[in-house]
Amino acid sequence: MRIIAAWARLDGQRRWRSLAALALLVALATATVLTAAAGARRGQTAFDRLWARTLPATVTALPNQPGFNWSRIRALPEVSSLTTFAVARYLLVGYPPTDENTGFPPGDSQVFRTIERPVVLQGRLLDSRRVDEVDVTAIFPTIYGKGVGDTLTLQLPSPQQGQNYDPSSGQPPRGPKIRVRIVGVVRSPWFSDAPGAEGAVIPSPALLAHYRANLMGVHGDGYINALVRLKGGEAAIPRFRADLARVTGRSDIDVWDNLALYGDPVRRVTSYEAACLLAFGLAALAAAFFLIGQSVARYISATVADLQILRAPGMTPRQATAAACAAPFLAAVAGATLGIAGAIVASQWMPIGVASMLEPQPGISVDWLILGVGWAAAPLLVLAGSAVAAAAALAAGRAQRPARRSVFAAAAARAGAPVPVLIGTRFALEPGRGRSALPVRPALMGAVAGVLGVLAAFTFSAGVTDAAAHPARFGQTNQLDSFIGENGQDPGPVGPALRAVAASRDVTGLDDALIAVAQSGQVSISTYTYDPVGGKRLPIVLTAGRLPTGPGEIALAPTTARQLHATTGATIRLTGGAHPVAVRVSGLGFVPEGPHNDYDSGAWVTPAGYNRLFSGAHYRFKFHEALVSLRPGVNVAAAARRLSAVAAPAGGGQGPVFFVPPPPQAQLVVKDVAVLPLALGAFLVLLAVGAVGHALATAVQRRRGELAVLRALGMTRLQSRLVVVTQASVLAAVGLVIGVPLGFAFGRFVWRVVAQSTPMAYHPPLAVWTLVLIGPLALLAANLLAAWPGQRAARLRSAQVLRAE
Repeated sequence: MRIIAAWARLDGQRRWRSLAALALLVALATATVLTAAAGARRGQTAFDRLWARTLPATVTALPNQPGFNWSRIRALPEVSSLTTFAVARYLLVGYPPTDENTGFPPGDSQVFRTIERPVVLQGRLLDSRRVDEVDVTAIFPTIYGKGVGDTLTLQLPSPQQGQNYDPSSGQPPRGPKIRVRIVGVVRSPWFSDAPGAEGAVIPSPALLAHYRANLMGVHGDGYINALVRLKGGEAAIPRFRADLARVTGRSDIDVWDNLALYGDPVRRVTSYEAACLLAFGLAALAAAFFLIGQSVARYISATVADLQILRAPGMTPRQATAAACAAPFLAAVAGATLGIAGAIVASQWMPIGVASMLEPQPGISVDWLILGVGWAAAPLLVLAGSAVAAAAALAAGRAQRPARRSVFAAAAARAGAPVPVLIGTRFALEPGRGRSALPVRPALMGAVAGVLGVLAAFTFSAGVTDAAAHPARFGQTNQLDSFIGENGQDPGPVGPALRAVAASRDVTGLDDALIAVAQSGQVSISTYTYDPVGGKRLPIVLTAGRLPTGPGEIALAPTTARQLHATTGATIRLTGGAHPVAVRVSGLGFVPEGPHNDYDSGAWVTPAGYNRLFSGAHYRFKFHEALVSLRPGVNVAAAARRLSAVAAPAGGGQGPVFFVPPPPQAQLVVKDVAVLPLALGAFLVLLAVGAVGHALATAVQRRRGELAVLRALGMTRLQSRLVVVTQASVLAAVGLVIGVPLGFAFGRFVWRVVAQSTPMAYHPPLAVWTLVLIGPLALLAANLLAAWPGQRAARLRSAQVLRAE
């Protein structure tokens, strides 16, 4: 043991620079891999941890009925707590109007106390008795530069404007201005941000109490809806639906399962983000194995050469191996410790993407399970690698198996290839033995990984670009929308106005859609009529089957079908009116994104099927919309103005007003995750550059004797350079031959997985320019890497090398 300690101390003094470099490599690798692993775990659990801490609402109940009596609902035995909110709008003075930052004022003081009790990221919760205090969601200070302690001005509508006031209409509110102070930044499942959001201002319940006429209208006929927390959680939703229908006499009230509505999509995205982080961590681990392995191998090779002298006085192979491994192991311990500190510091930037918007404890986080395993594993892996390298070095000189020959190099020889081409091919494909061994396998694997990573990343990116440019991938085939009426009331006859719109040459499809909510178990289904106007059919994106053709058929959106465990041809029972009805699933397809549904949740029925399903309902429809598709090339904003002008006289001056609908939320989410595969591809390129560059430099160093003999036999300097150029080109060619088809297939596979899980219509992505340029760029990069080793090969002094050999 003493001799091992003494040798470690002596070797540390002599080779401290190499050990310091090894420690830094271990620190960088440990920090990178553990940051990715801990970030993936933190991101994947962000929503569940937020849900567990904030007393979230189990359901959102949306009767949209003036004067609705919520006291009867509070008294239901399965209700744990209930808080109301007003469907009302006001203006945030000096800021552009958005649905997030000016909507849904709380209706009572139960919010923040017994239900949706948010985590406070900064400041404190507002005082429910004070009108002049507000909280904001986490992204609001980032977008608007206003945080805790800053003031905002809210301008309310007049009582005459009331609930009908819409900030996006361009009409100014005519009610009072209220100066409020931001007292906290909060987060809960209901009070959270989403991709593309600009943050929300959450007023005090006192705002609605003091200015009820301004928000609800002079007659108080605005809507008050509610968040409800059930004692039995999701399992109590069917009972709540039944009791709600019994107490109110309405079976068409929309009841959202909040965990399914918000949690399921979030979990899909955060799982994808976690998978990308883990893939990045695995790529970093592979790079670490290569870089640290090479550093350890060089160190052990030099150390064992000195230890061979001590073998004569009696040092055993076991002692020599232990002595060679001691210093690298201690350096790895120091590096791993430094890497743990780096991972802890880097945790403040985790999680990423959507998970960062739901993290209940942003900032530095210490995951001792991940960090502890990493701290123990890094030095042990270095120790194992050192022991293997030392044992191999000590065994050098014994009988060796014949070196493996490459069939491609042999074929080049038989074909009479020039000497530089033949030698370069051998350097690229034949690893050799002993002191002349080359890292052929790591170089080939690195080249393949680099090409595969680039092509897969850009293929995936092509899919993202396509989805971002085509809302139809998410089933949104209408370029214009018009909100005509609600709760069974239209402003007047709309048939003539819609027929006038359909007659426009710009219009290729127009659907007169009545929308109501049907129930099946604990699933609410926003049901749309497919009723083309003027023979112009709105395109519908189907993933299976066909649209319904009779009153007994229905086409379900993908997520609704999954929740109902229904497939094409299945029969399901739905309740929308006075009596349940059975319908057959004719197909699966996307629906328009509406006020109470996403594009992947809902259903299509025929007008006759709608009347059958909602016969005897409280309202004939919940919403009435007109959906318009336009011919390609039409200016959408100009078409909206033009069609609104066409509809106005046909509707007696009260015709539908058309607007451009916002993109579906999932489209913004897909854009956010696009950067992750590109980052992974870039990391794999760095791995390829390191692997190929190291192989080229090592070949010139370890095969210098062979090159010196060839130079003595007449090979020129240019031919010496060509040996390295050929080696680099062969490595690049192998990477292209294997990596291009694999990368192309893998990129499409990953995009298909994302398309199915999002969900959206899969369109095979094709990165044309990447396919065209990857070959020339890979060969160019390889030959640039060959420039310096080729210069070294050309400057070899044959006489000195041969004397040394």
